[in-house]
Amino acid sequence: MDLVEWLGSRGGIAHRDAAKAAGFGTAAVRECAASGRVTIVRRWWVAVPGAPAVLRAAAEAGGRITCASLARWRGWWMPDDVDQRLHLSLTPGARAPSSTGGVRHWTRPIAPPPALALVEAPENALAHIASCLPREAALIVWESAIRVERLDIAALRQVTWTSIAARECAQSVNGLSDSGLETIAVRRLLPWGLPIRQQIVLAGHPVDLLIAERLVVQLDGFEFHSTPAQRARDAAHDAELRLRGYTVLRFTYAQVVHDWPAVERTIARAVAAGAHRAA
Repeated sequence: MDLVEWLGSRGGIAHRDAAKAAGFGTAAVRECAASGRVTIVRRWWVAVPGAPAVLRAAAEAGGRITCASLARWRGWWMPDDVDQRLHLSLTPGARAPSSTGGVRHWTRPIAPPPALALVEAPENALAHIASCLPREAALIVWESAIRVERLDIAALRQVTWTSIAARECAQSVNGLSDSGLETIAVRRLLPWGLPIRQQIVLAGHPVDLLIAERLVVQLDGFEFHSTPAQRARDAAHDAELRLRGYTVLRFTYAQVVHDWPAVERTIARAVAAGAHRAA
C-alpha cells in the first residue's frame, strides 16, 4: 500500500505524524506532493485531491468539525432549516485563517478529542449543538445522535456540561425516538398534558406514538416507508389496529415538517372526539 492508498483508507486526509507512524516519512510525502498525487495542507496535513472539503477546511483552520457540520458528517438527523455553514471547533487562543469562514466555536473540549483527528468527539459536538441551535432542533439532533452513536442516556446525564442549554438537553432526551419526526411531534404535543408513549408494540409491531390509551400516530419518514411493500405492511398494520379498537392517524414527512399546524389540528380533533380514550 502506498501513501495515496493509505490516505484513501483514512478518509483522504491525515496528519503527517500519523503518516510517519504508518511508515510514510518526509521523503515519501514530498515525492507524492511533487507529482501532484497529494497536497500539503497547512504544513501538517496530507490530503489526496478528492479529500472531503469539510475535512480540508478543518485542517486549514487548525480545528475540528463540530456542531451541525459534525452531525451531518456522522449522519445524525436534523431539520431542513438548520444552516449549512461550516462549524469548526478551535482551542481558545488558537489562530485560524479568516478565509475558512463559517461558525467558530472557541471552547475547551469536555471530552478529549481523538488524537490527530479533524472531527470532534460526540460529547463536544452535542455541547455546541445545544448552545448553537434552537431548542427543538437541538433536541432532535441529540435524539438522533443517541440512536446513531448508541450513546447511553445515564452516561450523558453524568457528563459535566458547561452550559445550561446542554444540561437541559441531557435531561430532556429519552433515546426513544426512532426518527426526528417523532421528536418534533412529541415536543410539540407534550404541553397538552396527555400521556405519550413511543415505540410501543401493538398488534405485533411498534407504533411511533400512542397518545393515552387508544390514539395511534404514525409518522412516515423517507427511509422506512418509501417502497410499495413497506406501504402495504403499514396499511395492513393500520387495519389490524383499527380492528382492535385503536384510532390510527398517519402523517408524512412533508406534513410534519412543513405543515405542522394541520397535523396538530387533526390530532386535536381526534382528542376532542375522545379517540384517545378506551371505550
